[in-house]
Amino acid sequence: MTNKTLAILNQTAPFSHSSAKDSLDIALIMGSYEQTTCLYFHGDGVWQLVDDTQPEILGIKNFLKTFEAFAFYDIEQIYVCQQSLVQRGLKAVKSLPGITLLNEAEFAASLKQHHFILNF
Repeated sequence: MTNKTLAILNQTAPFSHSSAKDSLDIALIMGSYEQTTCLYFHGDGVWQLVDDTQPEILGIKNFLKTFEAFAFYDIEQIYVCQQSLVQRGLKAVKSLPGITLLNEAEFAASLKQHHFILNF
């Protein structure tokens, strides 16, 4: 039986609504079932990768600490659209193993290789 791959495409800022948290929860759930899961960050989704966020100021729990659990759940493939970073003036993202910066064409081609894509 062939292992079907899942891509989770994150396109929303982390604290604007629950989509970002929901996507990370699903990634961890799928990882716990040993489902091959890759994370993609595009558009405003790249804001999830900024290190110095302070959601506590807004009275929101910092769910972005979830990234630290990725290795435990075998989530080792994280793709980031480089143009999205540039457009938002971001020069650096979280230091996580498995992060790959891709240009728009590479990003789209990589995303198309998966059997299922969940868009958040």
